[in-house]
Amino acid sequence: MKKLLAILIGLLCLSMLSAFAPNLKAQQSAVDWSPMFHHDTAHTGYSTSTGPLTNKTLWIFPTGNSIEYISPAVVNGVVYVGSDDDNVYALNASIGNKIWSYITGGAVESSPAVADDVVYIGSGDNNVYALNATSGSKIWSFPTGGSVYSCPTVVNGVIYVGSNDFNVYALNAATGTKKWNFNTGNYVYSSPSVVNGVVYIDSYQDVYALNAATGSKIWSCAAGGPMYSSPAVVNGVVYINSNDNVYALKATNGKIIWRYQTGGVVESSPAIANGIVYVGSNDNNVYALDATTGSKIWSYRTGNIVDSSPFVADGAVYVGSEDSNVYALNASTGDKIWSYLTGSALESSPVVVNGVVYVGSDDNNVYAFGSIVVTQLPSSLPSPSPSPSASVSSKPPTLMISDDFLLIVIVIIIIIGLTVGLSMKRRKSKINNRKVGESLLLKYLQ
Repeated sequence: MKKLLAILIGLLCLSMLSAFAPNLKAQQSAVDWSPMFHHDTAHTGYSTSTGPLTNKTLWIFPTGNSIEYISPAVVNGVVYVGSDDDNVYALNASIGNKIWSYITGGAVESSPAVADDVVYIGSGDNNVYALNATSGSKIWSFPTGGSVYSCPTVVNGVIYVGSNDFNVYALNAATGTKKWNFNTGNYVYSSPSVVNGVVYIDSYQDVYALNAATGSKIWSCAAGGPMYSSPAVVNGVVYINSNDNVYALKATNGKIIWRYQTGGVVESSPAIANGIVYVGSNDNNVYALDATTGSKIWSYRTGNIVDSSPFVADGAVYVGSEDSNVYALNASTGDKIWSYLTGSALESSPVVVNGVVYVGSDDNNVYAFGSIVVTQLPSSLPSPSPSPSASVSSKPPTLMISDDFLLIVIVIIIIIGLTVGLSMKRRKSKINNRKVGESLLLKYLQ
């Protein structure tokens, strides 16, 4: 009986492993990772991930210097982020321990892009780097003529990135060789958005649309500058910032659709979700504007300038301020959900993945707020331009139970019942046999 029970348990373990293996793989692929600045190649700053409802700290990781302006990338359970201590870091997204670091020759104020197990990132040492995402070892580097604050965008095996040598570059992702470059005539702090074969990028005073295959100019628009932020492209509209204005331009020809003037220079890059443009300003406010008309829906005043770029997930807007706080605001009303005070100005842009907000601070730390969601409903991988009308769930995360799991539980209950029944029957038989033996013995003695 014991041998039979052991065999049955072994078979159950194998069936459970075979049932759960594909489910775990599906759950991993269902996570809406954020592989580059502002989530996707259109830089929408929108994710289908669940966001944290409180400022519960998951972990804090100290670097050797400030983390300014940039945003972490989070892919396959790893957080990739740069620091002014010249390093690129890979951190465990669940517990915050360092997996590896790679030291460049200058401050890293470029947000990483991750594709095909490679991390692409710029540095103040004028180089663009390709690093192995697992080990951190250098695959290649490409030298430009100026500091690279621009965040790379990866599309179809090509890296698009700007440099302060006035150029926009297209590089072969595998080798780092140059495919083309376009000289804008001014600094390129901006990170390129790439949608439908067109590269959209700001260059201090102008915004450009370039052919992604050849680098030839399709159109340009003189916005007046200065322009430190990056464009977002949704539904045929390019959203940019210049000086103290937010603009909506036609993606086909660069014509102005609307303009909204804030009370200060806008260095924050816009996020677009559910028909609303979210952006910060140096007038200390976070704004929500109608994406179609540019009219103000709400504004939220912080204690200092907001050059952090908002990120939208799960019905909330996450953004930093130089008042040292990271904020979670209701995306519909602008009401504060929670805030957390770090040790210094917060210029880094948050990212939300799988129930957690990741963000850096000028106090040298990388922060993670929230709790890792065990499983979540399947969501699409990053797409160039999610529909602004898509609904964002505000429900708390729930643990999903698969049909395979329920079937296994039922089988286990049946086998346990049969095992217990057989055991009891065997025990009853032994008792009956013992009683018969005792009766025969008594008769013999009499």
